[in-house]
Amino acid sequence: MSVPTQLRTAAPVETRRLGWWPTIRPLVLRLHFYAGVLVAPFILVASVTGLLYTIAPQVEQIAYHDLTHVTPAGETVPLAEQVAAARSSHPDGEILRVDVPEAADRSTRVVFTDESVPADYAMSVFVNPYTAGVEGQVRSYGQWLGFRAWLDELHRNLHLGAFGRHYSELAASWLWVVALGGLMLWLGRRRRDRRLRRLVVPEREATGRSRAMSWHAVIGVWLLLGVLALSVSGLTWSRFAGANIGEVRTALSWTEPTPATSLESGAAATEHAHHGSSGAAGSEDPDAVFSEGAGIDGVLDAAREAGLGDPLYLVPPAEPGSAWTAAENKRDWPTRYDAISVDPKTGEMVDRVDFADWPLMAKLTDWVIGAHMGILFGVLNQLALAALALGLILATVLGYRMWWLRRPRDAHGPRFGRPAPRGAWRRLSWPALVALVATTAVVGWFVPMLGVTLIGFLVVDAAIGLARSRGRG
Repeated sequence: MSVPTQLRTAAPVETRRLGWWPTIRPLVLRLHFYAGVLVAPFILVASVTGLLYTIAPQVEQIAYHDLTHVTPAGETVPLAEQVAAARSSHPDGEILRVDVPEAADRSTRVVFTDESVPADYAMSVFVNPYTAGVEGQVRSYGQWLGFRAWLDELHRNLHLGAFGRHYSELAASWLWVVALGGLMLWLGRRRRDRRLRRLVVPEREATGRSRAMSWHAVIGVWLLLGVLALSVSGLTWSRFAGANIGEVRTALSWTEPTPATSLESGAAATEHAHHGSSGAAGSEDPDAVFSEGAGIDGVLDAAREAGLGDPLYLVPPAEPGSAWTAAENKRDWPTRYDAISVDPKTGEMVDRVDFADWPLMAKLTDWVIGAHMGILFGVLNQLALAALALGLILATVLGYRMWWLRRPRDAHGPRFGRPAPRGAWRRLSWPALVALVATTAVVGWFVPMLGVTLIGFLVVDAAIGLARSRGRG
C-alpha cells in the first residue's frame, strides 16, 4: 500500500513543478487518438465531396449555358408575359420566385414547386426575355441547378436524405475538436524548442513516424483557421446543432431581418385578396397577382426605383393580404442583400431592410457560409477551398499512417498501433475534473452529435479496459 500512497503525494508536486500541461496532455492525446481513428473517415468523406464541389460553378456554367444565356435582340417583353410563357410549359405547381436577368445576355428564371423532384428541390424554367420563348427547364436546389445541386446534396448527405445528414454533422461536430486538440499536442511537443519555424515547417530530416507526425501537425497548423471556419459554418445548417444555433441567434437578434409583408387587416386585406395571390386559397387564378394590380412589372419598377441592383429576385405574396418581396441576392464580394416589400395592388413600397442594417453577427454568419460554399470571393475562394480540402485529405491519411507505424515491431498483418495510455482523467484534480465534465456536458448538449458519439467512445473504451483487466486477471 505504500507505493500508491507515494504516487498520490508525489503527483501534485510534479504537477506544480511542470505546470498543467503534463497533467492534461494524456487526456487530450487519448481524445485526439480516438477522434482521429473513428471520426476521421467522416471528415475524409466530407473533404473529398467538398473538393468535388469546388468545381461545381464552372461545371454549371458549361452544362446549362444554353438555358441561362440568350442572344440580345432589342427590347424585352414584359415580365408578366415571360411568367405566363413559363406557366404554359409548366402548368402544375406554385410559382415560388422569379429571378430577373442580371445581364442583357441572361434568361429569366421562374422557379416552380414540382412533385416530380425530391423534397426541398424545385423546377426552374428559363425564358428568353426578348421573345418569351421557353429555353428549357431543370430541377434546382435553391440557386443551384442540376449537377451542382447533385454535388451539393452529395456533400451534405451522400444522397441518403435526412439520415445522411448525420455524417456531415458528425464531421463538422468533431472537426474543431480534432484540430484544436492536435494544435495543443503540437505546441506542447514544441514548446521546448522556442522556435516558431518548428511549428510551421516540417522536419525534413525526420524519418518514419516522426516524419509523418511532423507533416501531419504542420499541415494542421496551416489549415487551422480555415478548418475552424468550415466546422462552425457547417454546424449552422446541420440538423441538430443547427437548430440550437438558430435558437441562440434568434434570442440574441443575430438573424437576417426581412421586410414586413403584412398589409392592412380587415376590409383592406379582403380587397387585396380579390387581386389574386400565388397559391392563395380562394383565388380562382393563382397567377393573377403577376398581371393584375401592379403586377410583377410594377414590382420590378418599384425595386429599381428603390435602388435595388442585380442579381434580383421577386417573390409573390404568400397569401391574401400580404406583399411582394423584391430582394438583391449578390453573394460574392461585396455582398448586397437590400430588400423591399411591395403592395401588389398599388406597386408602392411597404417596407425596406438594407444589408447595412443587418446585425454584425448576421453579416458574419452569411460571409462565413458564403466562404464555405466557395462563392464569397469567386475563383480565389474556390481555390482556397480546394487547397483546404486537399490539406485535410493529406493530414487524415498521414494520421492513419502514424497509427500504422505505431503498431508493435513484430506485428504482421492488420495489426495497428496502440492508443494513448488509459486512466488520464485520474491525474486531474477534482476541481479540474468537475470543470472538464461540466464543460463537456454543455458542449455535448449544444452539439448533440459530438455529445452522443463522445459517450459512445467512453462506453467502448471502458468496455475494452474492463475486458483487458479481466483477461489479465
